[in-house]
Amino acid sequence: MANDTPITLIGNLVAEPELRFVPNGAAVCNFRIASTPRTFNRDTKQWEDGDALFLTCNIWKQAAENVAESLSKGMRVIVNGRLKQRTYQTREGENRTVFEVKVDEVGPSLKYATAQVARTQTGQSNSGAPQQTQASGWIAQDSRGEFDGGTNDDDPPF
Repeated sequence: MANDTPITLIGNLVAEPELRFVPNGAAVCNFRIASTPRTFNRDTKQWEDGDALFLTCNIWKQAAENVAESLSKGMRVIVNGRLKQRTYQTREGENRTVFEVKVDEVGPSLKYATAQVARTQTGQSNSGAPQQTQASGWIAQDSRGEFDGGTNDDDPPF
């Protein structure tokens, strides 16, 4: 993780998120976003779009299922994760390199939209009572009064 390049992107989903399950049963969701910088041209007094950056993003486990259920093509999202470089060989034997984002956190941008958030049930707490469902807020409190700021699993489950 020390050599990872952290990245935060804001952009639009260019296709529906694709959810699949690996052989051990873990969920992975892949989605592509287009991030387009905008600059103000002082001569024309107009905003202008720059060249779009298209990146494939992937997220694992319960968060993958949440993304597939919550996000859709065209939505503006904020993605935080780590930029990864991957090299592969085509069927013709050519080497290709791609950059992808291993997503730690993702959510809808609220700049031009509103959203309602419902916390998913993640199982039983240590006290044996189910966790409370929170409908709003960035950080939720569980039934024990402890804060859950999310987890960051670095290794894919395979």
